[in-house]
Amino acid sequence: MSPSMPRVHHMTCACIQRLRIHGKHLCCHVLLVETPRSGLVLVDTGLGTQDYADLTSRLTRSFVYGYARPKRDPALAAVNQIRALGFSPDDVRHIVMTHMDLDHVGGLSDFPKAKVHLHAAELKQCTERRTFRDKHRYLPAMWAHGLDTETYAGNGEAWFGFEAVRELRGLPPEILMIPLFGHTLGHCGVAIQSRDGWLLHAGDAYFDPREVKGEERRCAWQVGLFQALVQTDRSLRLHNQDRLRRLTADHPEIEVFCAHNPWEFEECQGRGVTRRTAASTGAAAALMMPDNSIQQTRWATLG
Repeated sequence: MSPSMPRVHHMTCACIQRLRIHGKHLCCHVLLVETPRSGLVLVDTGLGTQDYADLTSRLTRSFVYGYARPKRDPALAAVNQIRALGFSPDDVRHIVMTHMDLDHVGGLSDFPKAKVHLHAAELKQCTERRTFRDKHRYLPAMWAHGLDTETYAGNGEAWFGFEAVRELRGLPPEILMIPLFGHTLGHCGVAIQSRDGWLLHAGDAYFDPREVKGEERRCAWQVGLFQALVQTDRSLRLHNQDRLRRLTADHPEIEVFCAHNPWEFEECQGRGVTRRTAASTGAAAALMMPDNSIQQTRWATLG
């Protein structure tokens, strides 16, 4: 563990009460990354303070009263969790977006001075809003305060079999954007080489871990139906799930998780606490052993 490497905090910045997986409400898994020279970096934002103040002010009624029914809890806003951790929100200088769906971007307005990094195809899709689906998933009110964007296109360098945009301008080389198109046209994962090793926030590339972990692709029916309804390109989404399956099988040392699965979120939080506790007692090395084989067995047994 090197103190010069980024340190990652796992937060959930929304609770989606209408959609469940294996008995738990969906979360909105957001990362807060401490970097040595680039300040604090967010990966996605979840819902923000304006949303929690009045859920219908910017969010669609179908989201609030229909398929999502988010819990109204201002403490979930990223800006409030950052303050609770003892940081200043002004230190959030960069936000890296997996994509611009309404449940990922609400907190952007809480950090108006931050540079927002996203794929060029995602910016094009969310600003043009050409289809009926796009008009309901991309809400300009969420970024009406104005965005200072950095966009990326092209394949970039390789990362464990994926094409990656390595050089996110103004960010350390340990933070990478990984194209995982399908859910949206510019959907990306975000890989981080942290103090505890590599992790990959896969955004909405999958919802049920069994889609990319374990021997057989399976998906709980409710979230499976939801992602089928909101996907932009099914063939690309499944292609990238296949690539993630190879990644998790060949590289169990990489911690892979998606944006909405509450079970994965709890595991990420738990491992972070365990590792910090172990480090204080000199037992960190033992806890760095890959445990994906145990996870895959667990995912395979879920009904």
